[in-house]
Amino acid sequence: MKKNIRVVGAVIIDGDKILCAQRGMEKSLPGLWEFPGGKIEETETPQSALQREIQEEMHCQVEIGEQVEHTVYEYDFGIVHLTTFYCQLIEGTPVLTEHIEIQWLKADELDQLEWAPADIPAIEKLKKTYQAQK
Repeated sequence: MKKNIRVVGAVIIDGDKILCAQRGMEKSLPGLWEFPGGKIEETETPQSALQREIQEEMHCQVEIGEQVEHTVYEYDFGIVHLTTFYCQLIEGTPVLTEHIEIQWLKADELDQLEWAPADIPAIEKLKKTYQAQK
């Protein structure tokens, strides 16, 4: 039986741009794009895990807003339960520590990247949300 992996992702918004992060080549899902974040520890809420992960991975602070999406996706290494949240940068500028590249893209540009499968439902929702605002 595959293990369940509970993770969170930050949809960091700056104006009309969204932060996208590319996974390192030595990690699982090498080179794919994702919303930055990570595993939820036993004692953490999704929101506290996300704040900790963004601090550790990108050396900045975020304010966490509404949930964007919750996705369950089965990979060969386990079943990922990904919850994404809208976030605002409140301190610092994202730094590359875990990722090999970051890009700030508009919602209608997100399809230009090759995303990790678990992130795609959140991208579809973001595109619809931003299209509706135009």
